[in-house]
Amino acid sequence: MTNYGDEATVREILTGTGDTWAVVGLSNNTARAAYGVARVLQKYGKRIVPVHPKAETVLGEPGYASLAEIPFPVDVVDVFVNSALAGEVADQAVAVGARAVWFQLGVVDEAAYERTRAAGVSMVMDKCPAIEIPLLD
Repeated sequence: MTNYGDEATVREILTGTGDTWAVVGLSNNTARAAYGVARVLQKYGKRIVPVHPKAETVLGEPGYASLAEIPFPVDVVDVFVNSALAGEVADQAVAVGARAVWFQLGVVDEAAYERTRAAGVSMVMDKCPAIEIPLLD
């Protein structure tokens, strides 16, 4: 299996890329993985920005219907949509000037990975920041 997130890239995104994380697919559904991961990111000092068609406030942060609607810079785009939709989100992340893209466990789009890296944007795929971040301590 290809490693789409070497340790150095994982560490850089989690510690050096910036603390504003847009979480695509995040809603108030506490049973969804996105909700738990967003809580962990908050615990580690990240500002989470919910991105979901409902644009609801989640974990105290106002949501947006799309990445393009966020009126401030985003450092990392964390993608919780299925692989068939993830490539489009990665392209949107590059378009809005995100510094990194993170595809969650099970989200894989090799073409999107290549396009994102070719655009000069760091990317991790098929990993979970909530699993990786405690390992940095």
